[in-house]
Amino acid sequence: MDLEAVRRSLEASGGDADALPPRLFEEFVLHGLRIDLIEPGRVLCSMPVPPRLTSAGSFLHGGVTAALVDVIGSAVFYSVGLPTSGVSLEISVSYMDAAFIKEEVEIEAKLLHIGKAVGVSSVELRRKGTGKIIAQARHAKYLAASSKL
Repeated sequence: MDLEAVRRSLEASGGDADALPPRLFEEFVLHGLRIDLIEPGRVLCSMPVPPRLTSAGSFLHGGVTAALVDVIGSAVFYSVGLPTSGVSLEISVSYMDAAFIKEEVEIEAKLLHIGKAVGVSSVELRRKGTGKIIAQARHAKYLAASSKL
């Protein structure tokens, strides 16, 4: 086993990370995303799967799916007028199928619960043409207001 090869594959490429644009992660993942519908407690988006977000098998990377769940599952809290989307407590994703390059997917987030301190959303990724489920997720958020210290 070549442990140095593992190290090289995980370490940064040596570039200046501070020179990267701010919010690079969100721009990288969300570029090309369209908002199709926003209503209280529901956000519906769609996007074609770009090559930059795929794994070696040319399908949407599981980490990107989790990132979309995080971002869109958080946005649905704003749809009901909350001033913040809170902090993630737990994200659970069940992967059921693959979405391939240029395939149109839709991502739907629904608000399931808002309590005094915790909120929960569900997020589903589907093939836009057929509605076939690619992934289902649940996203729990800590929503307590910031302290006034």
